[in-house]
Amino acid sequence: MRLACYPIKRALVRFSERSLGSEKVNVRILVVEDEPDVARFVQRGLIYAGYTVDVAHEGQEGLNLARDNVPDLVVLDVMLPDMDGLEVCRRLRRGDPDLPILMLTAKDAVPDRVAGLDAGADDYLVKPFAFDELLARIRALLRRAQPQARATLRFADLVLDTATREVRRGGRPIQLTPKEYELLELFMRHPRQVLSRGTIFDRIWGYDFGGESNIIEVYVRYLRKKLGPPNLIQTVRGVGYALRED
Repeated sequence: MRLACYPIKRALVRFSERSLGSEKVNVRILVVEDEPDVARFVQRGLIYAGYTVDVAHEGQEGLNLARDNVPDLVVLDVMLPDMDGLEVCRRLRRGDPDLPILMLTAKDAVPDRVAGLDAGADDYLVKPFAFDELLARIRALLRRAQPQARATLRFADLVLDTATREVRRGGRPIQLTPKEYELLELFMRHPRQVLSRGTIFDRIWGYDFGGESNIIEVYVRYLRKKLGPPNLIQTVRGVGYALRED
């Protein structure tokens, strides 16, 4: 498949075809960019590189997508129509201290870069940029985030060892199927955070799943039964589920 380079308004992005190819599977990136041509170009390139991509054109829309879809990384423009990108960055950082954030901007002065980093950004890329550099910076941020994925996850009296895939509650071993384990690990990596049904479905079963439409409810019921009381997987009516104590 060949992704053609097409003109970008004011030549903001310089594209390199050698950047393309399957890079990362099952990683979700949120792009918050108000210029439609740039947003579409970045989205197409990232999708072709193997990422799942959500796009927002305004700050509040980006915050809503980050809440609902739980991105692994955010590419954030500084200048947005409804909200300063720096404020969006601060709010994202408050919601998830470990979320990798890469800021895009046409402002290349040192004070502007300092302001972005002080707002919580992990990296800063000035427009115009080469697409292969954007991909390289994304890879670097994702690698940097990986050590934060602890071998042992804990919530209340629940313990999950990602190295051995063993689960215990109150010291009691719990036997889980592979899918049950994946679902529980997803919840434990995002404690107290509401995960929408769409997010859960994409992360655990994927787009090509052709089974029952109520598969999430079925597996949540399995997990609740195996974990026992008190219930830690709470239903958020009309949205999804959250791992939290009553």
